[in-house]
Amino acid sequence: MNMKADQNASTAGTTSSLSRRGFIRGGAALAAFSALSARGQAPGASPANEKVNMAFIGVGWQGKYNLEVFLQDPDVRVVAVCDVYEEGPYVGRGIAGREFGRKMVNDYYEHKGRPEDGCAAYVDFRQMLEERPDIDAVVITAPDHIHGVAAMAAIRKGKHVFCEKPLAHSLVEVRTMTEAARAAGVATQMGNWGHAKEDIRQLCEWIGDGAIGSVTEVHAWTNRPGGWWPYGIDRPEDEPPVPAGLDWDLWLGPAAQRPYHPAYLPFIWRGWWDFGSGALGDMGCHILDPVVWSLRLGSPDTVEASSVKLPSRATPHDTELPKGRVHPETTTAGALVRWHFPARESLPPVDVAWYDGGLMPPRPDELEPGRKMGDNDGGVLFVGDKGKLMCGCYGSNPELLPASRMEAYIKPPQTLPRSIGHYKEWVRACKGGEPACANFDYSGPLTEIIMLGIAAIRSEMKLHWDPQAMKFTNAPEANGFLASSFRDGWRL
Repeated sequence: MNMKADQNASTAGTTSSLSRRGFIRGGAALAAFSALSARGQAPGASPANEKVNMAFIGVGWQGKYNLEVFLQDPDVRVVAVCDVYEEGPYVGRGIAGREFGRKMVNDYYEHKGRPEDGCAAYVDFRQMLEERPDIDAVVITAPDHIHGVAAMAAIRKGKHVFCEKPLAHSLVEVRTMTEAARAAGVATQMGNWGHAKEDIRQLCEWIGDGAIGSVTEVHAWTNRPGGWWPYGIDRPEDEPPVPAGLDWDLWLGPAAQRPYHPAYLPFIWRGWWDFGSGALGDMGCHILDPVVWSLRLGSPDTVEASSVKLPSRATPHDTELPKGRVHPETTTAGALVRWHFPARESLPPVDVAWYDGGLMPPRPDELEPGRKMGDNDGGVLFVGDKGKLMCGCYGSNPELLPASRMEAYIKPPQTLPRSIGHYKEWVRACKGGEPACANFDYSGPLTEIIMLGIAAIRSEMKLHWDPQAMKFTNAPEANGFLASSFRDGWRL
């Protein structure tokens, strides 16, 4: 494939073997980062008195928001944006695309009296990284199937990486990114921004204080997919023209070639296995974050799932999908996933259940009538031998059940350092400060748990996991769901 730079780059005012011990180390890092014990300066860190030259890969739904936030950071200079879409309307976000991003950055710097801080626009992130040695750090806000290849391209160039959730599209990609970032010494952060909130820290401190005793059971849920993206449908058979300004071949990236269709983008790619990870991939890194952090979860030893199947024709066309099977093309309408985690140091074994698509755990007797379980995006119910604790998505609004327990509870003193902000943590790390809290040594193992759940959904089997060998010991046929395949011209 020919790598193409957007013509505007020249007019924008600037020059245009996995370690088998990786998951074990990652699990230990979960406990270490609970206390933020890791310290040290990234080898490529920007001096404390200099700005971080930042580039953005993806300027769509979330990418536009991330750009707006970092653009206003006084320690950041945005020097390049990259998107396969030139400019146009984006569902729920107004206008988006690389030209919109470039104009937004240049207009902002012009308003601030800094016209010299211009921004270039690119269509291919590989060319951007090749041509721009001045880039210190990249923010990746592209579809899931792009995360791994983009992050590894940046890490190989010694760039710091902020990558949206889920960290990658497969477990092998996640492990590769985690180990490569650690070896390169670059500053990293995953976009599970709730990890920086006060609420999740309080929740972890209450669990650690023994507020509900030993936790042996956890239930987590989300309302996704709902009407957010398609599920249980076949590939479209018609082939409409590619919209002007969209480089469809680069949008596919490492994924297998297929004709363009608006059924895939924008945003609704989350419902297609080749590009997204369904409800668990979308929301799991947010909702399970307080579970993993507070209970110091590492690797599960088993995972199993059941899901809501919809009747549909399967690919290839004109063949019927066997009844009761997960669709090979699109994600499920709802799923129930169960992980079993062995004992960790002084903590007992724990069973964690995930519900999506409207499925819910039993309502706890301690929750008063009329009170909502979690919030509009989901929630978590922790079950201990001395009580129950509930929170919303991102660990928001933690509370002991019933309300009388919460009113009587004497909160423990703070034991976890408070965050300066999810985005600012990473900028500080890029400048040589302490690692960001959701860096890849934490968020990598968290995302691996998510990827194991997705493998269970797709295989429809109870799987026994060996984290050292990186394989399912009882079902070799399910190991194919642990890695992504890349077409010619792309690599991890």
